[in-house]
Amino acid sequence: MAANLKLENKKQTINKKMSGAEILVESLRRENVELIFGYPGGAALPIYDALYGKSLKHILTRHEQGAIHAAEGYARVSGKPGVVLATSGPGATNLVTGIADAMLDSLPLVILTGQVGTNVIGSDAFQETDVISITMPITKHNYQVRDVNDMPRIIKEAFHIASTGRPGPVLVDIPKDVAVAETEFEYPETVHLPGYQPTTAPNLMQIKKVSEAIRKAKKPVILCGAGVIFAQAHEELRQFVELTNIPITSTLLGLGAMPADHEQYLGMAGMHGVYAANMAIYESDLLINFGARFDDRLTGNLDHFAPNATVAHIDIDPAEIGKNVETDIPVVGDAKEALVALLNETEKGLSFPEWNNHLNEYKKDYPLWYKQEGDELKPQQLIEMIHDLTGGEAIVTTDVGQHQMWAAQFYGFKQPNLLVTSGGLGTMGFGVPSAIGAQMANPSRTCISIVGDAGFQMTNQELSIIQELNLPIKIIIVNNYSLGMVRQWQELFYEERYSESLMPNQPDFLKLAEAFGIEGLRVESLSEAKEVLKNVIDADRPILIDCRVTADENVYPMVPAGSGSHEMIGVKPE
Repeated sequence: MAANLKLENKKQTINKKMSGAEILVESLRRENVELIFGYPGGAALPIYDALYGKSLKHILTRHEQGAIHAAEGYARVSGKPGVVLATSGPGATNLVTGIADAMLDSLPLVILTGQVGTNVIGSDAFQETDVISITMPITKHNYQVRDVNDMPRIIKEAFHIASTGRPGPVLVDIPKDVAVAETEFEYPETVHLPGYQPTTAPNLMQIKKVSEAIRKAKKPVILCGAGVIFAQAHEELRQFVELTNIPITSTLLGLGAMPADHEQYLGMAGMHGVYAANMAIYESDLLINFGARFDDRLTGNLDHFAPNATVAHIDIDPAEIGKNVETDIPVVGDAKEALVALLNETEKGLSFPEWNNHLNEYKKDYPLWYKQEGDELKPQQLIEMIHDLTGGEAIVTTDVGQHQMWAAQFYGFKQPNLLVTSGGLGTMGFGVPSAIGAQMANPSRTCISIVGDAGFQMTNQELSIIQELNLPIKIIIVNNYSLGMVRQWQELFYEERYSESLMPNQPDFLKLAEAFGIEGLRVESLSEAKEVLKNVIDADRPILIDCRVTADENVYPMVPAGSGSHEMIGVKPE
C-alpha cells in the first residue's frame, strides 16, 4: 500500500490531552461505529479501559475467531466496516483465519490488535507476535502505530481503505505504551492517499466496446459476482438484463444480486452450479462479467471455460482482470457506474429468442433434483421448507460443506445481502458467529443459520452470546454424522475409503443448547420437520433444531476437479 501517505489539514480539535486509547475510542465514534466485536487481554487493557462506561457497544464473544466472523456477518449485511478488537499474541493470531476469509471475500473490516510495548518489540516478550508480518499477505493494508499523534490519521485511513474500492480488511496494531501515551486530539475530516486512488468511473471507450460486442453477439450471457452487491448495483443490473434480454447467472457470493425467480436468471454457476448456467457459459459467444473474480470453483478447467466467447470483465480491482481468464474487453470501474454507463450506451430492442429458448430447454430438462423416499428427511427438501416458510426473505448464514451448497441451490435468494457465507476460503465454523453480526446488523429480519454438524462444533461456544443478547436466530443443524463434502469426495474419487470423515459419536446437541440456555428441538423425519419448522421460524427467541437428514446424500450437479464446467456429473437422477 502507499508509503507516501499525506493528510489534508482539515481537522477537528479537542483541546485537552487524551491517551492513545481514548483517542482510538473517540476516533471510532467519529467513524460512526455501532458495534465492536472482541476479546480482552493484557496488551489491549488500556483500550478496554477507555471503552468502559462509553456508549460504544462491545460484544464479548467467547473466542476471537467468533469475534471476527461476527464482524464479517455484520459487514456483509450492513455494508459498513465490521470492527474487531483483540489482544496481542494468541489474541491476534486467533483472528488470522477470519482476516484471510474477509480478504478473499472482499469484506470491509477494521481489526484492532493490542501489542507489547515498543521498547520490547522484537525481544520475544510475553504474548508478542509480529502480527504485521503475519497479516501482510491477507490484509488490504496494515499499520503499527508507533506515535500516539498518528492515531487519528491512521484510524481515518483504515476505515477509508477498508470501505472504498474493492473492500477488504485493514489491521491496526497498537503497542501498549502508545495506547497510554497522551497528546491533544485532532481528528481529520478527509484523507488524501496519493498511492491509493481506486478507479470508480469506467472508461467510456471500453463501455462502448462492450455495447458493440452485445450488438454483434448471438449467444451472450452475464455473470454477476459479489462486486454487484458491494456496489449496490442490483437494480441497475436488473434493468440492464431486462433492456438487453441477456440471460444471467451468478457466482456463490453473487446470489441475490438478481432475483432467483426472474425469468432471465439461470441460477448459480460453478462446481455445484445448475446445468443451464454452466452450459450457458460454455456455449456463449460473449461473456460479460460484473464483479466476479473468475475463481477456480467457478471456472473449472480453464481450457474449457467459455472457449468460444469474447470475454468482457468489469471489476473495480484491476488486478483481477486477466488474472485467471484472458480478457478481451477489460473495464476497470465500479459495477454501478459501469451499469449506468451501459444502460445509456446500449441500444433498445435487443433480443436473443433462439438463445433464450435453448437455455430455457436446459432449465426444463435439467432442473435441480433429489429423490424423496417415504418420510425420510432429505437435506434439499429441508432447505426448500425453510425457503417456503420465510418467503425467501430471511438472512441465511451458512457454514461450509454440503449444506452450504444445498442452501445456495435450493433457497432461492430474491434480494442482495441475504446470503452470508464463506466463499473463497471455505471456513468451517463461520455460520453461527456470522449470524450474530448479521442479526445485529438487521434486527428486524429473520435470521437462519444453516450449519453442518461438524462445522457447528468448531464455534458453538458463541451460543452463549446468542442467548445473552436474546438474538432470535434459528440454528438449523443439517446433521449427517459426517464431514459431508469430504465424505462425498471420498465416495466418488477415493473408492469409498472414508478416511477420518465419519462422525458417528455426536454430542447431544439438545443438551448442549440447554446448557447455554437455548431451546433445542430434534427432527428425524420429513413430517416432523414440517411441523417443527412451521412453529419456530417466526419465534422471537433463539432456537436450535437438530435435523437428522439422509446421511449418504450427495450434492449434485458436480464438476469433478480438473474437468470443464460443462462436464458435470449427477445432472439427472440415475
